[in-house]
Amino acid sequence: MTTSTVLRLTLLTAALTASSALAQTKQIIGVSIPSADHGWTAGVVYHANQAKAQLQKLYPTAQIIVKTAKDANEQANQIQDLYTINKITALVILPQESAPLTRPIANLKAKGVFITVVDRGLSDPKAQNAYVAGDNNGFGRVAGDYISAQLGAAGGNVVVLRGITSVVDNQRNAAFQAAIKKNANVKLLDSRYGNWNRDDAFKVMQDYLTRFPKIDAVWAADDDMAVGVLRAIQQAGRKDIKIVLGGAGMKEMVKRLIDGDPLIKANVTYPPSMIAEAMRLTVESRVKGTPLAASTIIPSVLITKANASKYYFPNSPF
Repeated sequence: MTTSTVLRLTLLTAALTASSALAQTKQIIGVSIPSADHGWTAGVVYHANQAKAQLQKLYPTAQIIVKTAKDANEQANQIQDLYTINKITALVILPQESAPLTRPIANLKAKGVFITVVDRGLSDPKAQNAYVAGDNNGFGRVAGDYISAQLGAAGGNVVVLRGITSVVDNQRNAAFQAAIKKNANVKLLDSRYGNWNRDDAFKVMQDYLTRFPKIDAVWAADDDMAVGVLRAIQQAGRKDIKIVLGGAGMKEMVKRLIDGDPLIKANVTYPPSMIAEAMRLTVESRVKGTPLAASTIIPSVLITKANASKYYFPNSPF
């Protein structure tokens, strides 16, 4: 047996031993997510708790601790407590905001905590080990392509309601704008933050309706914001708007689509259940000692009346 063969066998044995040792070690996984402050995050909280119960049954050596936070400051404090008090070995986190959470997360990674970031990417990707998200570029592109195609050669005026300042929102907005620019007759009138919130979106849409006498389509890049947009349109009695496109597949919006709402003709998927997928991947990796892909992207799909029944979940909180 050659020296190189012996070396390879030694390294393989060491890797298998380390993997076996990790599988026998108690893995404490912290899960940090935003509070259920709107429909999508309510879905995140629901799926996180469902996944916790299922994964702890499946993997007895795993302990999962789920924490919710109302803002970035509370979340930063919580993840520090998860490390100092609960002694977590891994963290699955959906950041409230990208920039304020990047350094606190990077600090935990530097101390040896395995980091899986979900949905809202960090300002510095080196602060994470793995990233699990919906296809934010695809989310914006699918929405932009749909609106552009629906307005057709005649084109029209479009207004946009963005989410909150984050990598996610930047990706969605950039992809949407790139898509509608393919139709030279589509004009973007304005793009403002609605904070993924019904009431904030209602106020933004009221302002749009006051300032712009003709609007053909609204991209409210979230279904909760779309609810506020629809309320503003209804109160104003406006008849010029042909399309209100939200996103994420909220059951209320999918039901409107199925029922033939004249303004809700499509939706774009962005499932809150991605938190459960991130938890599953992380727990399996930590318990089994197997590597986790640096990036896992869940595609965005256009929902129309033809396929809406596949995406309608009446018992879900979202």
